[in-house]
Amino acid sequence: MSRNVWILSLVSLFTDMASEMLYPVMPVYLKSIGFSIIFIGILEGVAEAVAGLSKGYFGHWSDTSGRRLPFVQIGYGLSALSKPMMAVLAHPLWVFFARTTDRLGKGIRTGARDALLSDEATPATKGRTFGFHRSLDTLGAVIGPLLALLFLQMYPGSYRTLFLLAFLPGLLAIVCTVLVREKRRLEHTALSNPVSAILCNTGSAVRPPIVRWSAPCCCLPCLTVRMCCYC
Repeated sequence: MSRNVWILSLVSLFTDMASEMLYPVMPVYLKSIGFSIIFIGILEGVAEAVAGLSKGYFGHWSDTSGRRLPFVQIGYGLSALSKPMMAVLAHPLWVFFARTTDRLGKGIRTGARDALLSDEATPATKGRTFGFHRSLDTLGAVIGPLLALLFLQMYPGSYRTLFLLAFLPGLLAIVCTVLVREKRRLEHTALSNPVSAILCNTGSAVRPPIVRWSAPCCCLPCLTVRMCCYC
């Protein structure tokens, strides 16, 4: 495993730990501040829709810009900052905004993060690379609820304090993203256009082959293909 794979896996572990500390208690907390069951469903539906729809957009933006790391850092940063935002003000609209910000961060980072992981893997290690990343991600999803349940067992009803505590693993995730080193990539125009890539690498123009159809012998009922290339 490369250094970047380890770091990105730890980032996912800390982020999932922070998120899963809150998910089990989120419906109870939302109901305590005035959300009805219907509005809780609407909140989660809109938040997940934002995450799903934004993944393709920001993934494409990452491709066209030729950069990965800024999207990863901004995405994880938004998700981390959304945790204490929900503790600052217990107003339904503010919580709605904070929850949507969390899922928007997921949409911003996912495509670029997976591209970084792919850059670190070879054809022989892609499965191992993504499997290792997913295993640490899942481990964080297991540790998070256990920590939340342990805290609420000791301090029942302290939901705001739990939101503040969830910021700590999120902060560790932000620090880890600073340690990621993005590999240099070729100029985007060369990457997106194979002919441009050839011209950039060789420094000379390459004439494409020309296909001509002809009938060299009148006794043949069909045409023969002759490929003529310029030297």
